[in-house]
Amino acid sequence: MGIYRFLCVVTILLFLPAFAFAAGGHDGLNCTGCHGIHNAKGDIIFAVAANTKAVSPWTKQPFTGTTALCLGCHETIEKGGLGILAVSSSHSHPYGLAPKPKVAKVPNIFLRDGKLECVGCHDPHPSNLNYMYLRVDSAKGAKMGNFCAMCHPKKADPGALKEMKIFDSMDER
Repeated sequence: MGIYRFLCVVTILLFLPAFAFAAGGHDGLNCTGCHGIHNAKGDIIFAVAANTKAVSPWTKQPFTGTTALCLGCHETIEKGGLGILAVSSSHSHPYGLAPKPKVAKVPNIFLRDGKLECVGCHDPHPSNLNYMYLRVDSAKGAKMGNFCAMCHPKKADPGALKEMKIFDSMDER
């Protein structure tokens, strides 16, 4: 093998992981990345155990439901997750709790058992081509105000809300 060919192979192997995640975090996964028939560790035949260690800064209780499942991967190792793109519950939108009607008018389609869970705003299936797996197209983040207005209607153009299509590949019922 010539040196040029060798360098090309080495370069491809070094950058392959970056290309695998270029389109989105879940794009490199197949169904068994999250779900496991024979090795299920929880609800929805999840292959990763629900995070029972992470505690909500709002309720001071461990997270439950689909949020605990998401935090099985997306929380730091110290807080019971796998450390994969860990979210910060104290520096992000609240999740794992019931919305306050004075703050937000959350449509039922975004709630799970009366709570705003991760999957209320995000649909993690690779078939979802929206920015950050949001359930509503935000024009790659350029129209986040319209997305936020789904629950906070005072923050957007009323005409834009009528055009919003909700992406939903999940129905846990």
